[in-house]
Amino acid sequence: MNVTGLKLLGISSLAALIVACGNNESKSSQATTAADNGEPATATESATEPQWFIAAANPYAVEAGAAILKKGGSAVDAAIATQAVLGLVEPQSSGLGGGAFMIHYDQNAGVLETYDGREVAPASATPERFLNENGEPMNFYDAVVGGLSVGVPGAVRMLELAHQEHGKLEWADTLAGATALAENGFEVSPRLNELLDRIPRLKQLPAAANYFYGADGAPRPVGYQLKNPAYANTLKTIAEGGADAYYEGPIAEAIVEAVNNAPNPSGMTLEDLANYHPVKRDAVCGDYRSYQICSMAPPSSGGVTAIQILSMLEPFDMAGAGAGSIEAVHLLFEASRLAYADRNRYLADNENLAKDGGLTPAQVISGLLNPAYLADRSALIDPAMAATSVEPGDPSAYEVDPSNGTWKKYGEDASPEPPSTSHFVIVDGEGNVVSMTTTVEFAFGSHLMAAGMVLNNQLTDFSFLPVRDGRPVANAVAPGKRPRSSMTPAIVFDKNGKVWAAVGSPGGPAIIGYVVKTLIAMIDWDMSTQEAVNLPNAVYPRGKPVLEEGGFDPQVVAGLKAKGHDVSESGLTSGVHAFKLRADGTYDGGADPRREGIWMTGTVDAN
Repeated sequence: MNVTGLKLLGISSLAALIVACGNNESKSSQATTAADNGEPATATESATEPQWFIAAANPYAVEAGAAILKKGGSAVDAAIATQAVLGLVEPQSSGLGGGAFMIHYDQNAGVLETYDGREVAPASATPERFLNENGEPMNFYDAVVGGLSVGVPGAVRMLELAHQEHGKLEWADTLAGATALAENGFEVSPRLNELLDRIPRLKQLPAAANYFYGADGAPRPVGYQLKNPAYANTLKTIAEGGADAYYEGPIAEAIVEAVNNAPNPSGMTLEDLANYHPVKRDAVCGDYRSYQICSMAPPSSGGVTAIQILSMLEPFDMAGAGAGSIEAVHLLFEASRLAYADRNRYLADNENLAKDGGLTPAQVISGLLNPAYLADRSALIDPAMAATSVEPGDPSAYEVDPSNGTWKKYGEDASPEPPSTSHFVIVDGEGNVVSMTTTVEFAFGSHLMAAGMVLNNQLTDFSFLPVRDGRPVANAVAPGKRPRSSMTPAIVFDKNGKVWAAVGSPGGPAIIGYVVKTLIAMIDWDMSTQEAVNLPNAVYPRGKPVLEEGGFDPQVVAGLKAKGHDVSESGLTSGVHAFKLRADGTYDGGADPRREGIWMTGTVDAN
């Protein structure tokens, strides 16, 4: 395997909606839904016939991707089809008006690549973008609604680049399913209806109000056949003209008009859209037990932070502690606290920072994942008691080539990071893998619509404070800069370098914890993929430990408090979609019951 990423040499082993989406429709496909209560689907074909696999957050999207895979399309082809449908049926979470991170493994070449389709700030952006007239951070909800929060969308350019390198079907073919669905209509799901009811501010924006609500102001009811002809026209335009037809011409003009004629106008220009480019980056990889986990580099903080947590847990007997135990959750909380402290100080669009003498991507990754540094950070974890306080570490002390104080110059981040987003995993009939996390940031993004799409509010992932305690914040707003993300799409390799699993989740800064929990459950606790996905969440996303409400025995909660954790319980709506490969070559899939996802597997049609 040629992993085009950093190898961490020296680290020691580091009920929801049920839709008949082809369920048992033929010998070649089968689906499992959130209502299956963790029972994995049984593959319907022998391992002698190559299998494809897909898991995503909505049955319509899974069907669209599966249709591509059945006729021999690549994992990237199916990812484009899946993303295009998610933007239609799950617009609260992702879409072509937002961005994404994709990690792709080419089975035949043995090459791992990652694609950064993160949004960027327009050229007019300044570090004070989210400060009010008194120099104080804006209220988050005031900052979200309108043009100020919208970043230049990146998903379409990124998907086109991946298709140019790994597509098998024609670009237009991958968008046909979503186009037909937009024209003919789809049934509003319970989750979409619920969120429309919970986000009343959406009705303040005319385009969104007219599309998502009736004349009486009530959200479109469950089962309502919702059509989006504007989105269909956008897809047809992109199908014919490629990404250029999105970033130039009528679609780009509609985006610029929407963000500059809305509350909190943006300053985004047509030139900002025309200049957008996706970036291929080295993967960030690290070992845990006998597996290698590979994920995204900055501007996503997900890969580095997840590997830090796993590395710091390596010396502890997580298997012996057991799932959901006081001991296991305590250790997970303590490792997470240490990793998140580093994340909030150092991780950002480090490529942009390096232009001004800041930490480079290679420097921040190698420093935070230095084996000696992580060993010392792990040694700070007391199995008996929570630390009274946690500070970021100083990796410069472990560097061969010191950074001359660069590590110490940054202040702590101040970005709200609400939960949203979507994730899917795909394997095509040749064994190529896509793990992709995609987002418009907050529920329904900026609440603005253009060309039938919800536009992101990704710029509120920047720190609202550009300077803190007299120090510049690494994740401050700057023109052309990409906001820091928590997205953690991952592909896992076994000790022989073979693909073993893929996983990812939505959930704002809790994404990292959701992914880590799932990996520990599959690796240390030998759970099936669905069991690991279903396992109650325990995360440390914003400086305090949170347990999934109703997921833990009261004695566990009391035990954690006795160890010094100021723990609270809350609804933690992860959206983990994952698979691991069984010994017989079939897929053990998982779709998060907290959302509306399903998974399907089958074989390529003979014809």
